[in-house]
Amino acid sequence: MTRIALKIDVDSYHGTLAGVPALVDLLQRHGAAASFFFSLGPDHSGRESRRQSPGRYYDRVSRLYGLLLPAPKIGVRCVDCMLQARDAGFEVAVHAWNRVRWEARSPTAGNAWIETEMTRACHRFSDIFGEQPHACAAAGWRTNRHALRLTQRLGFCYASDCRGTSPFIPVIDGEIVLCPQLPTTLPTIDELLATGTLSLEQAFRQLAEEPERASGDHVFTLRAELEGMCFRTAFERLLLEWKARGHELSTLRELIGSRNIATLPRHQIVFAEIAGRTGHRMVQGRPFLQEDRHRGGQIA
Repeated sequence: MTRIALKIDVDSYHGTLAGVPALVDLLQRHGAAASFFFSLGPDHSGRESRRQSPGRYYDRVSRLYGLLLPAPKIGVRCVDCMLQARDAGFEVAVHAWNRVRWEARSPTAGNAWIETEMTRACHRFSDIFGEQPHACAAAGWRTNRHALRLTQRLGFCYASDCRGTSPFIPVIDGEIVLCPQLPTTLPTIDELLATGTLSLEQAFRQLAEEPERASGDHVFTLRAELEGMCFRTAFERLLLEWKARGHELSTLRELIGSRNIATLPRHQIVFAEIAGRTGHRMVQGRPFLQEDRHRGGQIA
């Protein structure tokens, strides 16, 4: 039996108010577990929708946030929706403080900026849920070395900051970061649609079959703004198809909880482009210090 952990990125004010309750209801009706990763600061979706193709998925009002309209404070105005997810038994964790700003600046940002953004998000999370966050997921799989260090320093049980194939301990520039990474292993719906060659039906059919193409557990990232709103009907069909195929829908915490952290492999991380997205994202690289082949006694 394959386990598919559902990682729900909640990116915006509207996604929190409308997408989160809709997903809570849908998942409860089908007995599916999931992990919600919340953005907790101001919503500047309008700045993103002006320059990136995913902006077409934003509603008209959201496209004005941070431009003609003040950026709503998600972690202040959407507390009830966040608590609804937690009280319904779903895992809750940190996505970002200001998601749009994080995706734009984090790869090259200095240590002080990174630390401020992450600690702001953690403090607001604690104010809302009454406990320290145990996990995080970098917005857009965009991050840098110091942000990785902070996943260990802040005491996270795991992070889900990258794309890859299986859980691992990350190594960046030879530095081991003792916070496990649970990478997203499956393509996302917006990535499949970004090529313009697949219909929505074809994209979800591909996703239905994808977990069986590679052995092991999987992590599927969805968005409250997409699968929780405009693609909700299609997403429900995907859940039913996965269940019919015998897959178990779980949280990321359940996925990592079944692993012996001490035996997780160590992998280098790299920053590379992935299909359907622009810009470099964090990706699981080769096993650390693995000797693939030798040339004259030197590791090639």
